[in-house]
Amino acid sequence: MARTPSTMSPLGTPCPDFDLADPRGSRSGRDAAMGEHGLLVMFICNHCPFVIHLAEALADLGRTYPGRGIGVVAINSNDVPNYPDDSPEKMVEECALRGYEFPYLFDETQEVARSFDAACTPDFFLYDGEGVLVYRGQLDDSRPGSDVPVTGVDLKAAMDAMIAGDAIATEQVPSLGCNIKWKAD
Repeated sequence: MARTPSTMSPLGTPCPDFDLADPRGSRSGRDAAMGEHGLLVMFICNHCPFVIHLAEALADLGRTYPGRGIGVVAINSNDVPNYPDDSPEKMVEECALRGYEFPYLFDETQEVARSFDAACTPDFFLYDGEGVLVYRGQLDDSRPGSDVPVTGVDLKAAMDAMIAGDAIATEQVPSLGCNIKWKAD
């Protein structure tokens, strides 16, 4: 299991524009998904043990935060021909299995992942209502095989602070996961 950290894009970076379809053809993008307080963009996939370890917490984020004014979307950018478990058909199955209520979008060209400078699954990017990056980093300290429970404490603290209008801590820990499976150039 490769352990790739997130790139930790500079805070204050504007949210890249994107418009992608989910496996059933419904489209979503930055402007459509943005909530009153902001937008959480998660790069995930179906087969990554790091994502599987956090899947219940990811589903909870998608059920909780849109009602509190933060839009939530997930994007799968993996190379499907070489990683067929991440195919759009399997994404539909994953949504049903995990109870994902957020749009789970497919980035076939990988251009969106590159525009975010996403590196791993999971990789989290939280933007305020103006579309400015205020958090990038881990969900929490839990990792597959660790005895640390999944709480979502790091990301939830940032999201809750943003909703409350409070400052978000700028000392943030990179997410850790499988590398995005890039297509060969």
